[in-house]
Amino acid sequence: MEFGFIDIVQMIGAVGMFIYGMKLMSESIQRAAGAQFRNTLSNITSNKWIGLLTGFLITGLIQSSSATTVMTVSFVNAGLLGVTESIGLILGANIGTTVTGWLVSLAGFKLVLSEYSVPLFAIGVPLLFFKSGKWKYWGEFIIGFASLFLGLGFMREAVPTLNDDPLMLEWLKNFTEYGLWSNLFFVLIGVVIAVLVQSSSVAMAITLTMCAQGWMPFEVAAALILGENIGTTSTALISSIIGNREAKIAARIHTWFNVIGVAWMIIILPWFLQILASILKIDIDSINENPADIAIGLSAFHTLFNVLNALILINFGPALTRLASLGLHDSHEENDRVKIKLNIIGSINGMPEMATIQLQKETEKFGDIIVKMAEHFHTIINTTDIKKQQKLFKRIRQYEEMTDELEIVITEYITNLSKEEMTSQTSLILRNILNICNDLERIADIYYSLTIVLQKKADENIYFLAEQREKINELSILISQACKIMSQNLAATDYSTVQKTAATLAEKKINTLRNEMREEHLLRLGAADYNVKSAMVYNNVFTSLERIGDHILNVTEAVVGEV
Repeated sequence: MEFGFIDIVQMIGAVGMFIYGMKLMSESIQRAAGAQFRNTLSNITSNKWIGLLTGFLITGLIQSSSATTVMTVSFVNAGLLGVTESIGLILGANIGTTVTGWLVSLAGFKLVLSEYSVPLFAIGVPLLFFKSGKWKYWGEFIIGFASLFLGLGFMREAVPTLNDDPLMLEWLKNFTEYGLWSNLFFVLIGVVIAVLVQSSSVAMAITLTMCAQGWMPFEVAAALILGENIGTTSTALISSIIGNREAKIAARIHTWFNVIGVAWMIIILPWFLQILASILKIDIDSINENPADIAIGLSAFHTLFNVLNALILINFGPALTRLASLGLHDSHEENDRVKIKLNIIGSINGMPEMATIQLQKETEKFGDIIVKMAEHFHTIINTTDIKKQQKLFKRIRQYEEMTDELEIVITEYITNLSKEEMTSQTSLILRNILNICNDLERIADIYYSLTIVLQKKADENIYFLAEQREKINELSILISQACKIMSQNLAATDYSTVQKTAATLAEKKINTLRNEMREEHLLRLGAADYNVKSAMVYNNVFTSLERIGDHILNVTEAVVGEV
């Protein structure tokens, strides 16, 4: 039977359905359990074993080590995770991705998948019409699972058997007679396959299907799987290109982990497969004649390799970090310059539930900038050193430019993200983040406007009275305290745990002092010792500072979801 163009198209379509099913499963499970994923990933400790287990469980659920690794690299880039903390997650993701192989080998070649897919559609489709978002997302998950089964079934039917196309095996045999070099060749082929489909799980399913149809011997398929482990790291490497140094290191650790593992495994591969076959009680000489045995054998090989590699290399975290750091230079910023980096990786688009963690981290950094502006303003009020004042004026202007850019980039990012389907809770968080960024940017604008007023005051030799300076200092201190409370609230991992009591109390103190200052100011107007120009600047300053207090409270209200 000739394998023609129509057969190729059918096979591509089957692979496409399998990929679509995995994608739908991955995205829907993230939406259905978005908050749980957010809390789990954001609360990873420095315990490498907890990280390993977490990476395994998350990847097993969302069926994509690439997604888990890209998220991990993104969180490292955003400062949510350290490079060392990310290693356990990355190694666990490699083990979690082996779940797909077991799903294919245990169900894909023993069951008539269409008989199970149709009932799954019958369960999943009605759930799409539920008003509750979570039921809808679980329905999508079931439909994705059914699509995965259908795609796998069609894939099995589309790939010709050895009897249909005996020349295929003869062609492959030409490349299997060179020992270690043959294995290295098929490792390279596996790398190419995984890079093309951007998923080791999909590549694994394709490999198992070809083996079940007699296309390749056991050892060749094992070499392909090793190559696919390396190829799947390309996704994280690509996503880290626009990231910072730590993100690049995390992505490279993923690659080096697989390269090192493949290096030692490819050397002992023939003996390792013999030992594995004896453990599974499978005759390796006749394994190619039994599709069930070869599928189970390869799934066991995939899992055992990744488990052993993880258990070995998890103890060499510092060495892996140093190896991944080669060629990457430290970026030392000059003291007199302020640089901006928005640490969001575009590859996390399509996963809004996970992107909210990064966005919350960015707003925390945004809040830290405001804290610094408040501190610089307080210093300006209390220094008579003209050079120091000018330096701080320039620094506040740079911070204001940073906040403008931050607001624009975050807003554009959220706008693009909002096109994706998400839970109502995630939508609320994104809307609140937009409100937070708007208020933070307004605070920065006010501080910048105040520096212009104070600079003009210095140029025109206008001086505050001692009591005016004392009151401004008192108000400035209250503002700084309110900023720190705001910053603590923005740093909360889970916004739902934030209380606004402290922020409300700080705002009341600010309003009370502002009212006191305004009454005294109005009473003094017209007095001979009360300079009009100084009074105008004084009024501008305390009025502007009170407005900053309003925006600070607005930020906390947005954090707790009251906006």
